[in-house]
Amino acid sequence: MTTLRTVAVDGSPVHVLESGAGPAVLMLHGSGPGTTGFGAWATTAQALGTSWHVVAPDQAGFGRTPVPAGSRGGLRLWTEQAAGLMDALGIEHYAVVGHSMGGAVALALAAARPQQVTSVVAVSTMGTPGAPLSADLDAIWAAPAGPLGARDMLSRLVLDQAFVTDSAVEARAAAMRAGAGAFASLFPPPRARWVDDLTLSARTLATVRAPVLLVHGADDRVTPLGTAAQPLLEHLADVRLHVLGRCGHVPAIEHPHEFRQLLSCFLRGDRSH
Repeated sequence: MTTLRTVAVDGSPVHVLESGAGPAVLMLHGSGPGTTGFGAWATTAQALGTSWHVVAPDQAGFGRTPVPAGSRGGLRLWTEQAAGLMDALGIEHYAVVGHSMGGAVALALAAARPQQVTSVVAVSTMGTPGAPLSADLDAIWAAPAGPLGARDMLSRLVLDQAFVTDSAVEARAAAMRAGAGAFASLFPPPRARWVDDLTLSARTLATVRAPVLLVHGADDRVTPLGTAAQPLLEHLADVRLHVLGRCGHVPAIEHPHEFRQLLSCFLRGDRSH
């Protein structure tokens, strides 16, 4: 059964999708306007079945989770909020799956909570030392709410433009309009500083002891393979990288069956994949 509810974390509401029972998996979405935990992970959570306890929040400033008073967002807030959410739910040990911005948060959380985080899957991840702001990420963060902005953003996220359907554009445009107020405060120009904010230091990455699976599209223009994923192989103690050919920034959408198989095997502890 999938439920949507609101959990208080440090006095601020966090909107959460939960499904299944069993070992816990915290799933953290990326940073595109209109992104939510439900939109990013509901299909993947359903495919994982009932044997995992999936927790997929709207992070602060996205969906129905506001930015707490006195804050503007950023890696520290998102990391502390993710840790606080799992504490509030009474979950002591959990895997973390993060996409793009969520990958940076997942790695930061693994560094901050080594006793709690059992494994990390970082998909099309940000957070890599020295990674620049790509032109496509800059454009995505700047995309105006509405159909034109939604279509442009979706076209940058995927390699195969057949995924940019009218229904997908309409749904994303509606989500962008709903969250436009909060999102506008998160990544104002100049935007390179927000990539810097999401960057983990080499020292922090070296403290991550949980096994890490990096999943990346060979044709990702938002967080390119050569600057986002490959350098992490030198920084993480227990890491493996799976590259999907003919794939852009969203493997869960572009190669859903292979992505879910990779995820399931890794979460089960099968490190041969």
